[in-house]
Amino acid sequence: MNGMRSYGDPCGVARGLDIIGERWALLVVRDLLLGPKRFNDLHAGLPGVSPNVLTQRLRDLTEHGVVQRRELPPPARVRLYELTDWGRALEPLLLHLGRWGSQAPTTPDGPLGIDSILLSIKAVFDPANAAEPAGVYELRIDADTYVIEVTDGSLHISRDTAPEPPDATLTTDLDTLRAICDHRITMAAALDSDSLRLDGVEHAKQGLTDLLLAPFDSSPGPTDAPRP
Repeated sequence: MNGMRSYGDPCGVARGLDIIGERWALLVVRDLLLGPKRFNDLHAGLPGVSPNVLTQRLRDLTEHGVVQRRELPPPARVRLYELTDWGRALEPLLLHLGRWGSQAPTTPDGPLGIDSILLSIKAVFDPANAAEPAGVYELRIDADTYVIEVTDGSLHISRDTAPEPPDATLTTDLDTLRAICDHRITMAAALDSDSLRLDGVEHAKQGLTDLLLAPFDSSPGPTDAPRP
């Protein structure tokens, strides 16, 4: 186990916890669900973890086949960390854990990360809801771009750009997006202040808005929203 503690129990639950039960391990997986990241980007998204601990968790997860490293060719020369197919199979578990954890009696004061915001959309997505808007949407948050694809009752989100012009595009910064999700400002106020831009045909803009706000609907309150 390379120094990791083991429960020494052949049960699948215990064997799984031997791999992902160490502190920060599941949060590393969470922040890789939407696509590969560089070490510095991972560290920025997990402000409470030290570089040494993050390095160890990535090493452990790589050795166990949950994460893999990929080197981009020159001129980039960048090392990326991404989930393996086996690692991506943890997504349903994390979404369920996020829904379960959102019912905890207290909410920490820390900021909600962009990965958690977008995974919250997946956590509340209901394929049986006929009102869910089909389409391809693009989110441009600071320097990062994300694609949301809704089709045939399924939803896919990735850290990527749309292969074709999206039906609607939302451009803003993370602080503004957090303020909207926390109900500190409204989408309309962000648009009026030019801190947020929404482009596309009208029904697609409304569809993207509905998807984005669904996890943070004011009826349960922002503290009750699923936060993977």
